[in-house]
Amino acid sequence: MPAKITSHTDLDVYRRTIEAGMSLFEVSKGFPREEMYSLTDQIRRSSRSVSANLAEAWRKRRYRAAFVSKLSDAEAEAAETQVWIEYAVKCGYLDRDRAAELYQAYDLILRTLVGMISHPDSWVFPDSHK
Repeated sequence: MPAKITSHTDLDVYRRTIEAGMSLFEVSKGFPREEMYSLTDQIRRSSRSVSANLAEAWRKRRYRAAFVSKLSDAEAEAAETQVWIEYAVKCGYLDRDRAAELYQAYDLILRTLVGMISHPDSWVFPDSHK
């Protein structure tokens, strides 16, 4: 039987967002200095925002619509992160194999988020259809 989930930090998907975000942070350290305020900043912001929006969604489980909305924000940020990964490869800043690993990590995160969005009643408090 799985352990009881009492916090967003107990969610496997949350742990995966942190891990993927930190991996992107590490690889982005190697991006050129002229990208500091553009691609480097964007990829770091979007990857971190996935985790932050997931944490916010968890705290909004009293309100089904708010929960789904924050999960949708997390989903959008994960997709945006994939776009920045693609740009990093095309600009020659990120090795294709490493990029593929990161992209796939975000694919898995996206699938989980979409599943949560599609089945919010498994996550929200009873009578939270406000």
